[in-house]
Amino acid sequence: MDSINRMAIELVDEAIDFADELRVDVYELDTGATVLDFGVNAEGGIEAGLLLSEIETAGLATIQSQMGDVAGAPRPYIEVQTDHPALALLCSQKAGWELAFESGFEGLGSGPARALVAEEDEFHQVEYFDEFDLTVLGVESIELPDDEVAEHVAETAGVEPSGVFLPTYATGSTVGSVTAAARAAELAVFRLFELGYDPRKILSAFGAAPVAPVSYDEGVAMGRTNDALAYGGEVHLTVTEDFDDFDEVPSTAGEEYGTPFEQIFEEADWDFYDIPATVFAPAKVTIDVVNGPTYVHGETDEEILAESFGIQP
Repeated sequence: MDSINRMAIELVDEAIDFADELRVDVYELDTGATVLDFGVNAEGGIEAGLLLSEIETAGLATIQSQMGDVAGAPRPYIEVQTDHPALALLCSQKAGWELAFESGFEGLGSGPARALVAEEDEFHQVEYFDEFDLTVLGVESIELPDDEVAEHVAETAGVEPSGVFLPTYATGSTVGSVTAAARAAELAVFRLFELGYDPRKILSAFGAAPVAPVSYDEGVAMGRTNDALAYGGEVHLTVTEDFDDFDEVPSTAGEEYGTPFEQIFEEADWDFYDIPATVFAPAKVTIDVVNGPTYVHGETDEEILAESFGIQP
């Protein structure tokens, strides 16, 4: 497999070339690093969110929008399909890089830059370690990263600061809602990995989830985007080996199922890492075992979604 950072950089070049059309702003920092504002101060949009989701999956997934409905209300949905789930979803898309600085900057990083560091367990399981002189880290934050953040990413990933590209967006933005909806399949694959299933035995992953209404209140936005997955996300996986714990993959397996995410976050004092991992899962999962049975576990809950999204009758 070619470098996933190289593949992602090609998509970043596309974002830069079409920044005006995507309503994305591009800045070069003093260090030479490049920040792409997809939805902090910039407006962004559905197309920007789709492209950023492609960047975060390193071009190894097909990502598109479609119309669906929640509680009878028409809503856009995001679909993600990949035949490289271990690389695209675990080694790239997963938000596995915590960014926290004394200056007060906080964010979550996802994308192929993680594969240059490759310290997370997933990389050792998949046995993928990337090497490239340019890198991309998608940053979810209410602030745009500065030189301190860029230098940290460069040093950790082993590249020059001028080779760092940081597409950034707030959870409370259109791009935030789109990229969150694009994570249904990733959450299912990650749950399987946590349960002890070898991700290399997952041949393909297909996920869909509704795009949550945008709120500029980050607490509300965090609740809505996670509810979209936990109560509206649906995933299909094709795997090569049966497993006793497929029923533990969907969000219905967690004790917190039925509780809106905003309440879960509030009870955890808004500490993302203090929340049980079982709640970060899609609502419903179908798993086809090649030359074996098909399992269907979980259920969606449109009533909770309608309340979370503020849908008026």
